[in-house]
Amino acid sequence: MMTDPLGDMLARIRNAGGARHAHMKCPASKLKIAVAQVLSAEGFVGEVRTEGDAKRPTLAVELRYQDDGSLMIEGMRRVSKPGRRIYLAADELKRVRAGLGMSILSTSKGVMCDRDARAANVGGEVICEVW
Repeated sequence: MMTDPLGDMLARIRNAGGARHAHMKCPASKLKIAVAQVLSAEGFVGEVRTEGDAKRPTLAVELRYQDDGSLMIEGMRRVSKPGRRIYLAADELKRVRAGLGMSILSTSKGVMCDRDARAANVGGEVICEVW
């Protein structure tokens, strides 16, 4: 039994990038799809799509690489874990790596990056940090 499916998705992205794969696949869920779409909108990964049937959908994420062949995602860290959830208000959100990275939050207005959460003045659960 897997206790942290979202952490598993982030690890799969990191591992696929280290192995220089073109894309990564994992079981899909609404939260995983939303996080992947935020990563895609911010330019860390390419196209995000769901495959398979409605009973067992699969999330397919196209990985993006820099000119030197390294993954666009230099690092990522799971902040809120199943054993300890981290919630922050909009004014408590810190910039990740001096603005070069971002936090992904689950808010009452959906999953969004920290910049959008500050602009909308909403806080929420900090899912992960990506830089």
